Parts: sequence; C-alpha cells; structure tokens
Amino acid sequence: MEKLMQYIWQHRLFDHTKLVTTDGRKLRIIDNGQLNTDSGPDFFNAKISIDGCVWAGNVEMHRRASDWRRHNHHLDPAYDSVVLHVVEVADTPVYRTNGEEIPTLVLSCSPSFRSDYETLVSHSSSQSCAPHIAELGPIVLSDWISSLAIERLQSKSQRLHDWLELYKGNWEEVCYIVVSRSMGFGINSDAFERLARSLPLRFMQKHADSLSQVEAFLFGQAGLLAEGECLGDDYYARLVNEYAFLKNKFGLTPINRDSWKFFRLRPANFPHRRLAMLAQYIHRGFNLFSRICEAGNEEELRRIFKVELSGYWTTHYLFGHVSPESPVVLGESAIDIVLINAVAPLLYAYGMYVGNEDMTDRALSLLESLRPEKNSIVRRFSDIGIRVTNAMESQAVIQLNNEYCQTHKCLYCRIGHKLLSRSAMKLG
Repeated sequence: MEKLMQYIWQHRLFDHTKLVTTDGRKLRIIDNGQLNTDSGPDFFNAKISIDGCVWAGNVEMHRRASDWRRHNHHLDPAYDSVVLHVVEVADTPVYRTNGEEIPTLVLSCSPSFRSDYETLVSHSSSQSCAPHIAELGPIVLSDWISSLAIERLQSKSQRLHDWLELYKGNWEEVCYIVVSRSMGFGINSDAFERLARSLPLRFMQKHADSLSQVEAFLFGQAGLLAEGECLGDDYYARLVNEYAFLKNKFGLTPINRDSWKFFRLRPANFPHRRLAMLAQYIHRGFNLFSRICEAGNEEELRRIFKVELSGYWTTHYLFGHVSPESPVVLGESAIDIVLINAVAPLLYAYGMYVGNEDMTDRALSLLESLRPEKNSIVRRFSDIGIRVTNAMESQAVIQLNNEYCQTHKCLYCRIGHKLLSRSAMKLG
C-alpha cells in the first residue's frame, strides 16, 4: 500500500510531533518534499532534522523495509540521496551503495483509514462516496467543481494545441476538426473527428463553390457512398460519381463506414443531416474560427451555427429513403452542445496560446451562461446532491466522473481527500 503511505506523507495525515527513527533518534520533518511521479525516490527535496542535525535530500517509501533490496536500490546510486526511509514494517536496516545506513521511520495508517480507502476504491459504484456528500461543506464542493471545469478546459486546450502544431498553426483547420467532432453529439463524435482528420479542409475549400461536391467529399470520405446502393436515388448517384473523381484527384481513402452508429438514434440525429450541415459551413467559406473570435456575445455565436438545409435533405434522413418534408435546422439544444464542446474550448485554447486572458474569460463566461448538459452522468451527480445549474458545472462533473470516479482516483479527488483525511492516523 505504498500509494497510501505516499498520500499520508504528502498531506501530513499523521502525528508529526513525536517522531523517532527506528534506532531511537528524535526526528523532525521540516519539509515533506515534492512527490515524484517518475522513476527514482518517492519525494524530492525533503528536509528533516535528526537529533538537531538538518539533512536535505530525498525520501523513499516501502511497505516493508526489505523491499529496498528487493528493488535493488542498494545497488543504484540514484538512491544514495535518500535521507529517510519510510516504511510500515521495519524488518531490516537499509544501506546506501557505500555502506552507510539510512535512517528509517515506521509510519502506519490506522485501520479506519485503510478501511475507508478500500471502501471508496473497491466499491462497484463509481460514486461510492455518495452517502457522505451531504457531510461536506458547500465551499469544498463549489471550489472543487470550479477547479474541475478549468481542468477539463485545460485538457481540451492541450489537445487543440497538439492539433495546431500538427496543422502548422492553422486555427481554421483545428476549428474544422473540433466543430466536426461536436457535430457527432457524443455517440458519433469519434467518427466525425476521424472523418475530419482524414479529409483536410483545404481540399474542400478548393471546391467550396459547389455544395454537391463538398457533400460528395464528406459523405464519400465517411464511407457512406457505395456504387450500386440506393438505386433510383439520382442525388445519391451524383454524389457517388463526384466522390469517385475527388477521391482519385486527392488520393483519398475513406474511413470505415462501420464507424458510424445508428442504434437507438432518432432519425433526426442520424449523421447524414449533420454531415450536410457541416457541408453548408464549408460551402459558405468556413471562416468559423475568425467569426467565433469576433463574436461579441452568445447570440452572435449562436447565429454562426444556425443553418437551414434545403432541397434533398428536407425529405431525407438517409439516402434512398424519402420522409415527410420538414425544415431542417440545428436546434437550440444542439447549438448548446456545439458551444460547449467546440466554441468554449477553442476560445480558451486560443486565449492560452496567445496569452489573452479576455479570451479565456469569455470561454468561462460562455459556459456559465449555457444550460447544463442532459446526460446520465449529470443526472447521477445531481441525484447524489451535487447541484448542476450550468454548462460549466456539467463539464466539471463529467471531468470528475471520467478522470476520478471511473478510475478510482479517490486519493486525488478533493471529495475523497476530505473524507479520508478525517480518518485518524497513527505511527507504529
């Protein structure tokens, strides 16, 4: 349980007023050091005092002292800088490569702490802390939710910066991928991203004056056009022929059509109309990123994504299947999803990239002004007492679920930390 020992040491969850080494010398911790997440000793740059003599160096932790030799630290000069060996069981003294004995401290966690930790991380439910949420103060929750929202935006921003490097600083190309992904509305997001990354925006911009050619690019590259299918559908046949020409001209290889999911989707949410809307953005020139940056408020941002399909797509959800005619627009809730998952990350990433705090603040304000997402994760956290009133908070609980609850990283969650830190610690 070295992870638990590291946690106890890092947060000083023990009585550090009467410490002694295994050979009876008085020990005082001046600085616990910095947790090392790479190879080498567990904590760097610690400072301790043993019988009044100050030592600066590293701290290594093991379940049993004999693990020092089992891990071959006695042969590794990287561990000669260790000034304190912290263990639960001191079953043997340990030495540096030159034969000097390293002071040892026995640190054991209380049964209640170990039990609480095991309950949290081994529970079949990802929210095993749910019964205790009400015990936490509102400040603890609100601060953690705010931090999680920023953490999620920063994670998305890093991904966008990676794409920006890949596409040689072209923000419109990055915007095209991010907006494409958001058009998948969760279930088909990965497929939309895969499509966008396989079909450079600059290829379509060369043919942007022809909407049918842009649609041929997108539907063909999506693997949704196959010669001989949908017989009698003239528009489909036209796109098949157009894509055959474009595929040869640009050396394209379509993605697997099995990437697309239709199960339990309402026809209105099939990817075909979403692809047709993406085609409209490109047909209009696709200057979305510059328009997003220039938009003065939420309503202006919404207008950017309000497109209405006409012609073929007013009577089709799929190729070859005629449906009752109806206007086709991106609804308000759908635009919310695009603003949350594409626009806010783009504004934040760009603000971080150019050092513009106004832009990052715009991203945060946008999320605070939008309605919270409606999904099973948000509902689950709402049910256990974490209020979700806007999109910033819904993004936060999604981050909490994906990065902490699902991975059982309770030690790194402020909720888990607050609950665990109440358990009494002791030295043995």
